[in-house]
Amino acid sequence: MLGYAGLLIFLRSPLGGKDDDVAEDALRDNPINSETGETAHSSPDDTDGSFTIIRAPKDDIITDENFMVTSKYNYTEPIPPDLKVRFEEIANELIPREMDEGSAFTFVLERILSIIKESFNAHSAIFFWYLKKKNKLSVAKYASNTKDVDTRKYDVENDILSHVVEKGEPEILTNILLAAESDIIRYYTKPQGIKSVVGVPVYHNKALIGVLLIDSKEVDLFGMETIYLLGRFVRLFTILIGLFEEQYSETISQTRLRGLLKFISPLNAISNEGQILEIIENSIESIINWDAFVLVFFQPDTQKFVTKKVMNKTSLKFVGENLEIDIKGTLAGKCIMSGNPVKIDDTSTLQTKRFTRKEDVSFEGSFVCVPLIYQKQNFGLLCFESLKKNAYSVDDINYLTSITSMLSFVVYAYSSQVLLKSLAAFDVETRLYNKKMFDRLLANELLKSTRREIPTVLLLMSVDEFLEQSSLFEENPLSKVVKAVGESVREELPPTSLFGRLDDKLFGIHFYDTTAQDVYLWAERVRIKIARLNFPTASGQSTFTVSIGIASCTGRSSVEEVFENAELALQKAIQDGGNKVNNIN
Repeated sequence: MLGYAGLLIFLRSPLGGKDDDVAEDALRDNPINSETGETAHSSPDDTDGSFTIIRAPKDDIITDENFMVTSKYNYTEPIPPDLKVRFEEIANELIPREMDEGSAFTFVLERILSIIKESFNAHSAIFFWYLKKKNKLSVAKYASNTKDVDTRKYDVENDILSHVVEKGEPEILTNILLAAESDIIRYYTKPQGIKSVVGVPVYHNKALIGVLLIDSKEVDLFGMETIYLLGRFVRLFTILIGLFEEQYSETISQTRLRGLLKFISPLNAISNEGQILEIIENSIESIINWDAFVLVFFQPDTQKFVTKKVMNKTSLKFVGENLEIDIKGTLAGKCIMSGNPVKIDDTSTLQTKRFTRKEDVSFEGSFVCVPLIYQKQNFGLLCFESLKKNAYSVDDINYLTSITSMLSFVVYAYSSQVLLKSLAAFDVETRLYNKKMFDRLLANELLKSTRREIPTVLLLMSVDEFLEQSSLFEENPLSKVVKAVGESVREELPPTSLFGRLDDKLFGIHFYDTTAQDVYLWAERVRIKIARLNFPTASGQSTFTVSIGIASCTGRSSVEEVFENAELALQKAIQDGGNKVNNIN
C-alpha cells in the first residue's frame, strides 16, 4: 500500500505536466485490473464508490489469429465481382483484323502511351514523329486528360521539343511559369497550366525519328529517375518499330507480288480497251494503298488526255470520268508535259489543281501521278490519292514506274493494233471488207445509183444468239461461225454486190441494180441454207441461225439514213424470235 500511495504522489506531482494529470484522473476513474486486462468504470448511479467491470471486445485486439484477416479497421478496396473478366478484356485486347500495318502500329502506340500517362500520373503522354527533311515535328498519337492537343506540324524553333531534337538528349523542366507556358509548350491549342515537362529523344537505326514527352500540372513531379524510366519505354518503341517495319516490308513485298501477277497474267488476252481497264482495276488494289484512283488515257482521234477510269472509295467529292485534262496549271498536266512522276505529300498546302483548273475536289492528303510512257510517247497517267499525308515514298514511285513500263508497252501494242486495223480495208477472220471500208464504198455506190436512178438495197445480217450451245464447243465458236456465214453468203452473191463484216456478229450487203422484193427472196433462200448447216462441236453436230433486215436505198445518198432503216428492219426480225427476214421499203 505504501508503494501504491507513493506512485500516486509521483503522478500528482508538477513534473508530470498537464497530460499526466489527465492520465491520473483516468486512472482514478477507470482502474485497470492488472490480471484480467479489464477496465473498471464507476457507475454514475453509485454513491458508495462501487464500480462495474466492462469487457473489451475480443475483435478489437489484433492477435496472430486475426492479423491477416480483413476487418473494419483494414481499408483494403473491395474486390469487384467482374475483376477477372475486366482484366482479361484489357490483357487480351486484339488488334482489329481490318487494320493495315500502319494502323496496327498506331493502335499499339496509343495503348502504350495510355500506360505511360497512368504510370507517371501525367496530364498528357505524347509521341511526336520527327520529319528530318522538313525539320518538323508532328503528333503521331497521344493520351491526355484534354482534347486541346494540337495535331498540326511544328517547326523546330526554341521550345522544349525543339531542344530535344537539336541536342539529341533529354530535357526536363520542373517549374514552368504560367506566363512562359505558351512559349515553352506549343502542342496545345490553349494554355493548360502545365508546370512539369519531360521530353526524351527516340532513335531508330542511329537516326532521330521522334520525341516522347510527358507533362503535368504539378510542380517538381518529375526527376532524373523519370528520364531513366522513359528510356525503357523508348527502347520498347524502337523494338516495336523494328518488328512492324520488318513485318510491313515482308507484307508489302508479298502484296505487290500478287498485284504484279494479277497484272501480268492476262496481258496476252487483251483485244480491246475494256479489257485493259479491267486488268488495271483488278490489279491496282494490291499495288499500292489509295483512297481514290484515276486512269488518264490519250485519245488519238481528239489528241487529248481524258480521265478514262475513276475509282473513289470515300464519300468525298472527286473528279468524274471522260474529263479533259488541262495541260497547263495542273498536276496531271505537269506529269504529261515533263514525263516525270509527280509526288505531293500534302495537297492542303498546294494551290495547283489536280486535273482541271475548274475542278472542285474535297480531298486533302497525298497525291502521286506516274506517266505511261513507251518509246518517248505518253499514252496516259496512273494517279493515286490518299487521305493520309506523306502516304507515298520514293520507293513507291520507283515501284509504280517499273509497273507502268509494262503497262505502257501493252497500251502501245494495243494502240498499234487498233491503228493497223483502222488502216486495213479487210477483216482478218473473214477477209471481207471491214466497217470503215464498207461505209466508204457504200457512200460511193449510193452516190452513183442516185445519179443514174438505179434501184439499190442494203441488207443487214446478224448471227442469232447461241449462248446455250457455247458450252458444247471446245473453244469460242464465234470465229468459226462467222467464217461459215461468210463462205455460205459469198457463194450466193451476185458479182455487183458489196459484202462486209461490220461487227463481231453483224454483216452488211449492198445490192446494186436490184429491188427490195428480189433481195427478200434471196435472203429467205440464204437464211434457210444457213439454218440447215451442220456445225461440228465437241459432243456432235449443232446448228445456228441468222436474222436479216432489208431496206431500200433507191433515191437515198446518206449512209446514215439507209443504215438506220436497215437496222430497224433487223431489230424487228430479232424481236420476232430470230431466224427471220424483215423488209422495210
